[in-house]
Amino acid sequence: MASAYGSRTLSKDDVNYRMHFRMINEQQVEDITIDFFYKPHTITLLTCTVLSLMYFAFTRDDGNPDNNLWVGLILVISFFLVISVLAFPNGPFTRPHPAIWRIVFGLSVLYFLFLVFIIFLNWEQVKSLMFWLDPNLRYAKREADVMEYAVNCHVITWERILSHFDIFAFSHFWGWGMKALLIRSYGLCWTISITWELTELFFMHLLPNFAECWWDQVILDILLCNGGGIWLGMTVCRFLEMRTYHWASIKDIHSTTGKIKRAALQFTPASWTYVRWLDPKSSLQRVMGVYLFMIIWQLTELNTFFLKHIFVFPACHALSWCRILFIGIITAPTVRQYYAYLTDTQCKRVGTQCWVFGAIAFLEALACIKFGQDLFSKMQILYVILWLLCLAFITFLCLYGMVWFAENYGPRQKSFSECEDSIYTEPGDAESEYTGDFETDSTTSSSTRKRRDSGNNRSINGVEK
Repeated sequence: MASAYGSRTLSKDDVNYRMHFRMINEQQVEDITIDFFYKPHTITLLTCTVLSLMYFAFTRDDGNPDNNLWVGLILVISFFLVISVLAFPNGPFTRPHPAIWRIVFGLSVLYFLFLVFIIFLNWEQVKSLMFWLDPNLRYAKREADVMEYAVNCHVITWERILSHFDIFAFSHFWGWGMKALLIRSYGLCWTISITWELTELFFMHLLPNFAECWWDQVILDILLCNGGGIWLGMTVCRFLEMRTYHWASIKDIHSTTGKIKRAALQFTPASWTYVRWLDPKSSLQRVMGVYLFMIIWQLTELNTFFLKHIFVFPACHALSWCRILFIGIITAPTVRQYYAYLTDTQCKRVGTQCWVFGAIAFLEALACIKFGQDLFSKMQILYVILWLLCLAFITFLCLYGMVWFAENYGPRQKSFSECEDSIYTEPGDAESEYTGDFETDSTTSSSTRKRRDSGNNRSINGVEK
């Protein structure tokens, strides 16, 4: 049935399309009890903004030109983030607060615009900008210029193996744990892990630090760091997926301990989605979408190493680890939006955060190519072609294995599930065995059913999203 909307007619499909896109791009918070934290407060925010701007404009000493530029830049970023809180979409998440994810989106837009600005500078201007940000970068050297890689690989001792378990090994392990939490698929995680090691081999002629001993690459990287991180992340995923999420008003919690616990739980997920990237009836478009996801993931990882090699800053510098942390944060809503676009036939376009992330990945690559022409002039095209072919072969082999496993050993009924919000029960109450509302959502449709929980499912005490 169609309904009139001005001079235009809206069909049921149009309504579903807007609803599905809004779920991933502008997630709403339901059942709000603490209204103060979710009211706009636009007049108050405007007043504070104007007063703070007046304070900084008329009270500070403007005799130092460099300090003026720093303060001006920081205030421009701060006020842009204020506008982000007011105008930008929430994204697919509501925890710990939608304003946090609006700020994250605002930062991603700023970084995108910064990359656009950088591309139109010349090399001397870029170096001057970097030296203005950090004068110590004048003396920075590439890691490949001061370290040796893949030397004496036949010498394998316990001392040498243990020396590789440094902060970088821990960050490697922890990073893969976070990646597993985002992707939530053993097949895709292991495929990305293996194909990344192949990527290092194919680009080793450009980046010397990609050269590693076979035991370092296979045993320490793939099996221990990558494999251990993937196992940890997927274990946490399974744990969160099995829980029953009970959220009630914090006003109904009478104990101080309960209120503190609920405040801490605000930084945990409001629900957990069972992810299934592929199933036996997946279309070719969906398979190609997963392949594109793998390519962009590899490109983002490559950008990390090319940026610090071309623009000459060490891995321990703030430019390096801040970018890695920032990319990791914006990856969370990006993966959620891309997954919804790929698996939900009612969602016809990607979310805004996903779009900006894709633009950032390609702009970073474009900046590397422009300012690293001397480096890329040494590129062997045959290696790049072989890399793309190997990546395609291994990816499609993985996807075929995932489909085969889902068809023979996967769950028969459940393909997509989320826990709904419900009531709060105090710990130790007789109502701890709670009848939960579970929403079972297939790839293209959803239905709601209720079932009795006899204590097999764990519960979380809390309030609304």
